Amino acid sequence: MTTTRTLPDAEPTALADSDKVLADSDKVLANLHLAVPGVTRTFDVHDPATGRAIAQVPDFDVRQALDAVARADEAGRSWAATTTRHRADILRAWYDLIRSNAEIIALLITREMGKPLAEARAEVSYGADFVRWYAEEAVRPAGNLRDAPAGGARLLTRRAPVGLSVLITPWNFPLAMATRKIAPALAAGCPVVIKPAPNTPLTTILAVQLAVAAGVPDDLVQVVTTTDAPAFSTAVLADPRVRKVSFTGSTAVGKVLLHLAADNVLKSSMELGGNAPLLVFDDADLERAVDGAFAAKMRNGGQSCIAANRIFVQDGIADAFVDALTERLAAVKVGNGLAPGVGLGPVIDHTAVTKLAGLVEDATRRGAHLLTGGSAPSHPGSFFEPTLLDHVPADAGLARTEIFGPVAAIQRFSRQDEAVARANDTEYGLAGYVFTENLDRAFNVADQLATGMVGINQGVPSNAAAPFGGVKQSGLGREGSSEGLEEYEETRYYNLALRPTS
Repeated sequence: MTTTRTLPDAEPTALADSDKVLADSDKVLANLHLAVPGVTRTFDVHDPATGRAIAQVPDFDVRQALDAVARADEAGRSWAATTTRHRADILRAWYDLIRSNAEIIALLITREMGKPLAEARAEVSYGADFVRWYAEEAVRPAGNLRDAPAGGARLLTRRAPVGLSVLITPWNFPLAMATRKIAPALAAGCPVVIKPAPNTPLTTILAVQLAVAAGVPDDLVQVVTTTDAPAFSTAVLADPRVRKVSFTGSTAVGKVLLHLAADNVLKSSMELGGNAPLLVFDDADLERAVDGAFAAKMRNGGQSCIAANRIFVQDGIADAFVDALTERLAAVKVGNGLAPGVGLGPVIDHTAVTKLAGLVEDATRRGAHLLTGGSAPSHPGSFFEPTLLDHVPADAGLARTEIFGPVAAIQRFSRQDEAVARANDTEYGLAGYVFTENLDRAFNVADQLATGMVGINQGVPSNAAAPFGGVKQSGLGREGSSEGLEEYEETRYYNLALRPTS
């Protein structure tokens, strides 16, 4: 399998030389192939750590987006006819290229999204795992053969590719959100049109270039970068060649896309907003609970749909837990993700900074206790301090709104049934967390939480081998695991009549 690099080498660093890291990332940016024939308009991509433009990418209009649909559809006809082994081998080669270009991709993620380089490297591993998983899953297509209950026939089912898939990804995990959708689509035999978020399109562009270098046909995966998402969605989802839409983002946008998808009865996967509860019981191991809460809150700077949004702590452990978490958060170094020792990079833009400041001000006005952080540093870029508030009222915006930033909101409780009721008091149901050393309580509470996923005594439940998704207004369908492959397939059934023989 090929391991040829498509960009100049960028050597791993222990974050000891930030000037060299910056120079390496500039080299990566300078060698990206961004131009698209026929698309002359462009828009800027900014580094949230500095606010400066770092690249210009094509700005597709509706006609150009529909041209991309046509190219993907044409390429998809032959791809659907390939063997599962052929698809699996190409996906495996893509995985190998991602791994061999890991440092290059990590540098790109940090420059366009802002997360610390160590976290960007972790995302590369996470994103690559989806490609490896579906390389393995591709050769295990589901199907079934059974006897008709009344006799006289055999009932055969098999899976077939659903068809041209439109994938719309967010900015917070620019590699992993792309591979989590592209890899199962290709494994199933589907062509793809992917629209990355305009804040972070560069990683997707590079990832798809690596996929082509690994053997994916040139036109099979079309990257459409645009500043007019509503026009793109309206036109593309109305095209009869499109048979599937997968979206990760806000519930509000997901509802709009579902309305658009209804006209063509498109198969739809929606990974939408969250308001994740994290429950810490008196019998929890304090160190493990603090570690887990810190990870669940601060991973990706809190800019994750499964971030711990509401932290419920039982009265008996609350003071010790709050003191320990305050100390952890206050010790986090804030700065450019390329700099040495940084544990928290910028949030995505100044709009996010304004939102976070407003949520903190609203909570303190309602009686919450601000223990650390709470404001934006004065230097350039879109930064916000690691923040902890205790005694957050249930009617505060922090308790009702998806925070999407490094702000931890503590509420206290006395009884288990009270905690579960408050945890479920939301229209969202993506993820939840439980910290307890009591096995019975762990499973009983997990079973009662109205969420699609539960982390028990750990703060990072995501895994390529597990089905990721929510209930209620947190979405439809699942990504990852075998269920993720099924999202790009349809079931076909054959009735095989049997003639009696003597």
